[in-house]
Order: sequence, then C-alpha cells, then structure tokens
Amino acid sequence: MAHPWRLKEMTPAETRDRLRTTGRLLIPAGTLELRGPHLPLGCDTLILERLADDLSARTGIPRSPAIEFGVHARQDEVGPGTASLRRKTLHRVMNELIAGWEEDAGVGEFIILTAHAVEGHQEALSTIRALGVVRVVDIFGFDFSGILEVPGGPVHGGELDTSLLLHLRPDLLRAPAALTRIAASAEKGKRLYDYILQQIAQRWLLREPG
Repeated sequence: MAHPWRLKEMTPAETRDRLRTTGRLLIPAGTLELRGPHLPLGCDTLILERLADDLSARTGIPRSPAIEFGVHARQDEVGPGTASLRRKTLHRVMNELIAGWEEDAGVGEFIILTAHAVEGHQEALSTIRALGVVRVVDIFGFDFSGILEVPGGPVHGGELDTSLLLHLRPDLLRAPAALTRIAASAEKGKRLYDYILQQIAQRWLLREPG
C-alpha cells in the first residue's frame, strides 16, 4: 500500500531524491479557530492534513508539515483558543519557507491546500513571491451541489465541515444537540472527501509540473 511522503519523517537523502523526481511540494495551510460548539478548533487543519497525506500517497509528491495558523477577519468573532496571524505575518512566513525550499531543495512548484476563505488569508497565500509556481487550492471552493442538502449554507460548523469530520474524526465531535440541527452525516462526509480528493488530483497533480 502506498504511503504518504512526509518531509518531517524523511531523511535528507530521501528528500533530495523524492523532490528531484517530483519537483513539487504539498503544503497544508490550516487554521486554529472557532468552528462551532461541536467541532474542534483545528477542524480545517485536520481535514487538510488527511488530504495532504492521501494526495501524497496517491501521487508520490511530498508534503510539508501543516501551517497551523491563519488570518481571521474579525477579532470580535473569535472564541477561546482561536489564534490568528496578521496577513503580512502569514505572507512573510510563507515567503521565507518557500524561498528556502526553492533554494535548498530545488522545488519548482508548490500546491498550497487551504480551507479558509477569509480575504486576508487568501491574499497572503495568493501573493507569495516565488521563482517557481505557487498554486493555492481552496478545498471548499468546489461545487458540492450534488452532495449537500443545503448548497451555499454556512461552512463554519455547517453541513460541509461537520460531515467531513464525521467521516474522518468522529471521535472529536461534541455537543450532540448541535448535530441534530445540521444535515450532516459520515456517509455524506465520505462522498465529499472522495470528491475533493479526486478534484485536486485531476486538476493539479496528475499532470506534468509547471
């Protein structure tokens, strides 16, 4: 069975050989934020890390450790434990990381996976300066109308992310009363996850880099 290529688990020689072969790197860019009373703060990151693992195993493209913090829109909407970066801080961090991977590892294409649509967050990722190609993939930006009962409904704590967590990490969901008000299920989560995985692989990964 194919395994994910996680940089933090690879030796320098393995990293050099794998990056020479693929020329690409997957980067999960998550958040730590309030998603609703029933979901963990790291909901985005948990989904992105699993996607990065499965995409890496499927394509052979290595994946970096997750970036666990993002940019939030309004400080008055945060909850206990939420941690936010300023747009320019995230932008600088990503620029420095990518510059290092370009210079030291010869990576020519970066696929950044995110699930956070806040303008400042998206701007920080989409304006990264790099010698190579940087692609930002919003995993919640696909058309889910054929799967969701309420397309266009709230993402935070709604049918979409709740179903995905019911599929991937049901042990982390709380507040059963909240779940009765959401049209979410593990079966729906599996369909959503498989669809997202397939869309990313076909559109950006199962082709020649560049």
